[in-house]
Amino acid sequence: MIAPLLSVQGVSKFFHLGRGVQLHAVEDVSFSINPGETLGLVGESGCGKSTLGRVLVRMYEPTAGDILMDGESVAGRLTTARRRQFARQAQMIFQDPYASLNPRMTVGDIIAEGPDIHGLWTRSDRSQKIAAWLDRVGLLPEHAFRFPHEFSGGQRQRIGLARALAVEPRFVVCDEPISALDVSVQAQVVTLLQDLQKELGLTYLFIAHGLSMVRYISSRMAVMYLGQIVELGPSDEVFFRPLHPYTQALVAANPIADPQRERSRPEQLLKGELPSPINPPPGCRFAGRCALADQECRGVTPTLRQLENGHSVACHKI
Repeated sequence: MIAPLLSVQGVSKFFHLGRGVQLHAVEDVSFSINPGETLGLVGESGCGKSTLGRVLVRMYEPTAGDILMDGESVAGRLTTARRRQFARQAQMIFQDPYASLNPRMTVGDIIAEGPDIHGLWTRSDRSQKIAAWLDRVGLLPEHAFRFPHEFSGGQRQRIGLARALAVEPRFVVCDEPISALDVSVQAQVVTLLQDLQKELGLTYLFIAHGLSMVRYISSRMAVMYLGQIVELGPSDEVFFRPLHPYTQALVAANPIADPQRERSRPEQLLKGELPSPINPPPGCRFAGRCALADQECRGVTPTLRQLENGHSVACHKI
């Protein structure tokens, strides 16, 4: 049995808004990711996906729970040396390629910033390494002397990818890396991510809205609702045989490529309002919008339990 590269154990992240008010962005999330795997994370805007990604790379400190890499905790207080080591091992590719690059730095300096901090490159081979990374992500060596505003969105995302990978990480959080790009460019970036994963043995957490893209790029898929994982399993299992009512609604809302089938299929609209993460309801957080909900659902929080084929669901009715 393969030992997981990353193990997330009961992780929560609350933001204090003052006067005793807390925003429950992520609550009691547990899962693991194996070496070389891509785990997809889907859910609607505001459900906590990006916050979870930032917690996993230690941009945010978890409020509770533990994060293990190779069985060793990387949450809580770390020595300066261990924190620097983890910063190399876990990197993030951001959603907005326009805001995530320093406009005052050249592309070469952006890519080399991490290796410079960690002392990975010598002065003599710095230019050669920058050129090699530009070539690896489909850009030209002369692009090293230009600034981010001179590039398209797709090119900027390639620069962001080169920056993240230049420190030779093992785990990369891809935080909706294609959502700000044109459809024609999205496929190119996804293909590049897959090629680099095979070449470098990378492990991804791929965050996105679109179920079809997540199913295409990931081996397993996790569905998040209001800060909690409600379903987790092999991507095809979750996509074609969704168990949780929320996942079923997401799949039903997923566009079909065939226009005739898209027009003829019945609409399945979710009723009710999304609860506030500042004051989440007791029990199942989806109960107020679920046709199957009863008193148990409204009073007892369901746990994520595994059924068969590695398929897990947090629902009292399954």
